[in-house]
Amino acid sequence: MGRSHTVLYAAQSGGGAGGLTPIIMIALLFGVMYFMMIRPQQKRRREAEAMQKGLAAGDEVVTIGGLYGTVTGVDDDTVLLEVAPGVQTRYARPAIARVVTRAESTESTSEPVAGDADAVKE
Repeated sequence: MGRSHTVLYAAQSGGGAGGLTPIIMIALLFGVMYFMMIRPQQKRRREAEAMQKGLAAGDEVVTIGGLYGTVTGVDDDTVLLEVAPGVQTRYARPAIARVVTRAESTESTSEPVAGDADAVKE
């Protein structure tokens, strides 16, 4: 009887490490989900908010519905788009999906002047 008692005791004491394995697997699964799904989504959301805050008159944009328009006015929560000559519509800022082209700034541009290009060649 002494020998069978020892085998049962050894079998019972070996199962202690098995209780920690599921916790480690759940933690690893959460880590993978965070880096593969949650973090990239947060980054895209921050980029979209920055794009929407940077809207200015003259920007050509696309709405989430696929409508192309030119920004004619910007308010705190809304954007006024000209979708056709003389046709203006109002949209909420989050409805702007992306900026196609930015409005040209009135500051000096880096384009060379025709006379300067000749001077560089000489």
